[in-house]
Amino acid sequence: MNEAVAKLPASPRRGLLGLVESRAFSTAITAVILINAITLGLETSPRAMAAIGPWLLAIDTIALWVFTLELGLKLVAWRTRFFRDGWNLFDLAIVAIAWLPAAGPLAVLRALRIMRILRLVSIVPQMRTVVGALFRALPGMGSIVAVLLLVYYVAAVMATKLFGTAFPELFGNIGASMFSLFQVMTLESWSMGIVRPVMEVYPQAWLFFVPFIVVTSFTVLNLFIALIVNSMQTLQTRSQETIRAEAVVAHDEREALARQLDALTTEVVALRRRLERD
Repeated sequence: MNEAVAKLPASPRRGLLGLVESRAFSTAITAVILINAITLGLETSPRAMAAIGPWLLAIDTIALWVFTLELGLKLVAWRTRFFRDGWNLFDLAIVAIAWLPAAGPLAVLRALRIMRILRLVSIVPQMRTVVGALFRALPGMGSIVAVLLLVYYVAAVMATKLFGTAFPELFGNIGASMFSLFQVMTLESWSMGIVRPVMEVYPQAWLFFVPFIVVTSFTVLNLFIALIVNSMQTLQTRSQETIRAEAVVAHDEREALARQLDALTTEVVALRRRLERD
């Protein structure tokens, strides 16, 4: 993007590009987002609204106008390139939602104003890396989800047949069994709420639940984390390779420029000597 700015002729649009792509501009927008996040949180407090309600609403309105101006400047500076970046479309959607009327059938969408905080993801490079890694990992997650669902279905059928008669509220049908097994997988009251009551009737039930927890909680779910971490590592490696490649190109350009200067210097010296002889 900065190279594109350098190739533009001197014009107000070039200055506008330099402004919207500067670090100071991004820092200012980040500060407005954080301030707006605090005010939106305070709006949920009746005490705060009673004390400084008009000020909070005024700050919210000012922040919305700042975000609108920011997007307007980027749209003028980047023109059609603005719509080629998914992060810009994300910001545009969030700001557009904030302009919806506070009354009528769309009033419920006003609660989505807090989503403005998510604009930090599009501004902070580290957050963009995390989200990018998450989206890059989605295709690989499909196979893991398929394995997890397969294990879930098999375990639900087994649990329904094994424990459904004695515990119909927990394992009376496939749906109830899957919900109970989901609670077991998340380790939320799995022992006292499900496993131990079942073991009072079926003492060997631990032979079913322990392998299920090991496979789902400690193996399959950790594969999601490993996949995301691997995706982040891949993005970081590619970023480092890009930086090294740009450094090599810059070094080659400097060397080429130095050679051209040396050749030009040699020609100037030769021309001066020729003029002196003449």
